[in-house]
Amino acid sequence: MAAENLPVLIVGDVHGDLERLFEALRPYPPDSWHTVFVGDLVDYGMFGAGALRYARDRKNTTVVLGNHEVAMLWALRDPARIGFWMSIGGQRHDLDELASDEPLQAWLRERPALVRLADATLVQHCGHDGYARLVEPANADTVVTVNSRARDLLMHEGEAELWDVLSARNVFDQQAARLQRWLEATNSRRVVFGHTPHNNRKPTVYHGGKAINVDGVFSRFHMKYRRISPISASVVALDDLK
Repeated sequence: MAAENLPVLIVGDVHGDLERLFEALRPYPPDSWHTVFVGDLVDYGMFGAGALRYARDRKNTTVVLGNHEVAMLWALRDPARIGFWMSIGGQRHDLDELASDEPLQAWLRERPALVRLADATLVQHCGHDGYARLVEPANADTVVTVNSRARDLLMHEGEAELWDVLSARNVFDQQAARLQRWLEATNSRRVVFGHTPHNNRKPTVYHGGKAINVDGVFSRFHMKYRRISPISASVVALDDLK
């Protein structure tokens, strides 16, 4: 069955916790689910490169670009950025693994910044409309244009601009009108994102389900991880987000 005909499983920021990812996805066989990662598979935990390879190789899977992937690619291209990247959780051995794996580099640079699913759900890394900075001309298809521009930035030393876009904190929780304009601009009915941790046991739903935060601090190595950060705060079937 094609991925677009499968039920969708959303996975929040993994941040290098590969062991917990295996546990989280055990009930969701890849032949039966379209798995969508919201980005930030790397950093904090020790297995960022492993998480990337796992997501790449898992059948029926889509991976959205996160700011930590951008920071890692930036450090790979420019050694002067390694210190900064490590200060936000980067693991040097992961960078060494990525440097020796050109196919993985190429795959990572091709990841979309935005994905609009068949039911008009938009998936992106952060809960912010700053992606609109990448849309030119103004009347272009927003999703297509943002993804094209993101790839171009990664190919031509534009990581700084893409980092700024993907690092913005969630504003959709408080700014309903701004959220609505973004949904209209992307022809979407709701948006699912991670990046800014929430403190609930389930994904946090705003504005009647129009915005949903799935960053439940999944990684046990994240500075904000707590024992009350269950898998269910970050990994959820899309049909359950109502």
